Amino acid sequence: MAVNLYDSAYALETAIRQSDEYLQLQQAYKEVNEDPETKQMFDQFREIQMNLQQKQMMGQDISEQEVEQAQSTVALVQQNKKIALLMQAEQRMSMIIGELNKLIMKPLEDLYGKMEA
Repeated sequence: MAVNLYDSAYALETAIRQSDEYLQLQQAYKEVNEDPETKQMFDQFREIQMNLQQKQMMGQDISEQEVEQAQSTVALVQQNKKIALLMQAEQRMSMIIGELNKLIMKPLEDLYGKMEA
């Protein structure tokens, strides 16, 4: 009997949305967005993060000033309890997605063997 992979993927999406980890992430994100000062701080942090990632992906050098700005912003946002909780929830969700990705890729690894890095 053939399995419809898209049905399974939609079921996985539903399971993720109903998971405790996702619900905690959703709540933490809501709390950050409901506090204007915290939201502004978080948005600034994300903008810096995205800019640095974009530069890395394009092979551009990151200046010492940009590194220092990023480090000071990280230190500042980590002192904000709402943002710290959101970042922890994001990390847990990211770990789960990573583990799910390993499971999804396992049939191909079994077929072709693990890719050597």
